[in-house]
Amino acid sequence: MEQDIGLIGLAVMGQNLVLNMEDNGFGVAVYNRTGSKTKDFIEGPAAGKNITATYEIEGLVAALKKPRAIMTMVKAGWPVDAFIDQLRPHLEPGDMIIDGGNSYFKDTERRTEELAEDGINYLGVGVSGGEEGARYGPSIMPGGQPEAYERVAPIFEAIAADVNGEPCVTYIGPRGAGHYVKMVHNGIEYGNMQLIAESYDVLQRTLGLSANELHDVFSEWNEGVLSSYLMEITADIFAEIDDETGKPLVDVILDKAKQKGTGKWTSQDAFDLGVPVPTITSAVEARVISGFKSEREAASEVLSGPDGTYSGDRETLIEAVHDALYASTICAFAQGMAALRAASAEYEYDLDYGEVAKIWRGGCIIRARFLDDIRAAFAEDPDLSNLLVAPFFREAVVGRQSAWRYVVQTAIGLGIPTPGMSSALAYFDSYRTARLPANLIQAQRDYFGAHTYERVDKEGTFHTEWTWT
Repeated sequence: MEQDIGLIGLAVMGQNLVLNMEDNGFGVAVYNRTGSKTKDFIEGPAAGKNITATYEIEGLVAALKKPRAIMTMVKAGWPVDAFIDQLRPHLEPGDMIIDGGNSYFKDTERRTEELAEDGINYLGVGVSGGEEGARYGPSIMPGGQPEAYERVAPIFEAIAADVNGEPCVTYIGPRGAGHYVKMVHNGIEYGNMQLIAESYDVLQRTLGLSANELHDVFSEWNEGVLSSYLMEITADIFAEIDDETGKPLVDVILDKAKQKGTGKWTSQDAFDLGVPVPTITSAVEARVISGFKSEREAASEVLSGPDGTYSGDRETLIEAVHDALYASTICAFAQGMAALRAASAEYEYDLDYGEVAKIWRGGCIIRARFLDDIRAAFAEDPDLSNLLVAPFFREAVVGRQSAWRYVVQTAIGLGIPTPGMSSALAYFDSYRTARLPANLIQAQRDYFGAHTYERVDKEGTFHTEWTWT
């Protein structure tokens, strides 16, 4: 029997997507480079299901209905190209390859052009939600040829997370648009995770809150405006006890954060587009500096900081950290949406930002209560320049800035690093400032390099023969 779709790559994400597809009535043919993994899957989780095992590329292609749709769930980079090279000789015009990994969007652009030479369609599809999302409903961000997406839309709509009867999947745009949106999603994810970590650090180091107390605080926060998947799992983490030591597990985990590169890509492309994303960039840098564990330990022995302790009211600080986290998180989303806006224009993606917010409401890592408010903001003004000027978010941030400043000032006074919160506050202050000191920078550039400048009182480009001293 010919199957509806093929999937290459049977790591946990791939297996769970296959099982999700089969649960929803679609037949799947599978292939893995290591045949024993395919055998274990077919004899284990896939036993008795409408899933066909294949052990060579030719067999996978032969097992599929035409036009064929084959999804790869393999490591980004050369492995994707390697499988494309293996598949290409066996495919026909109208067939499609779907890359469901975290590929760099410019690789997706290149692959789309290369495969088009043979009439083969290519979808770059962002999939968010981790292992559980893949099994029971992820957020899916497909980009590529619209006609190719229509072919697999019934599958993706069936397996995606569902929020109020709306599947968390929509056609994003041409070529690399899907992977670009997934990249920015991950950049926002980096920012949110860093902001939550800083909130934990401030509360722990100023008030000495135990893991159990932190669990209670974050659980309560998750019931209000900060409600999100990341808040939910953070509260759970604080409640986990290590079997070996009996201590809270979070206290025995080494403070070295790793990364796969998508947050870095977001910052790099934002630099290329001339869009500031300082909170996302600070989150990437925070992970990098965490990796210098031995150097930090050595530096802690010779570099001193403030000796003071927090002497203010406990509940006041907890409430202030809540508000600072909320305002900073809004800034992280604002930066991400601004990057999408710039990319849409530069790469001709024609993104619908409200639709992007809609599909992020369920299944994905950054799902949060206020994504409905982001969707509403873009529904009211599709050309919204920045999320911060939308009425709902303007009120939310402006009304919390006193608490936000209090937390950042307290952290600075006590020597507690808060790069995410501090950069978010600086972003807010810069964006709301009508005149920045960039005029002096332009004067300096003109002085040493004759780079010219513009004036506030008349049109044109000017250069001054500066008086040398």
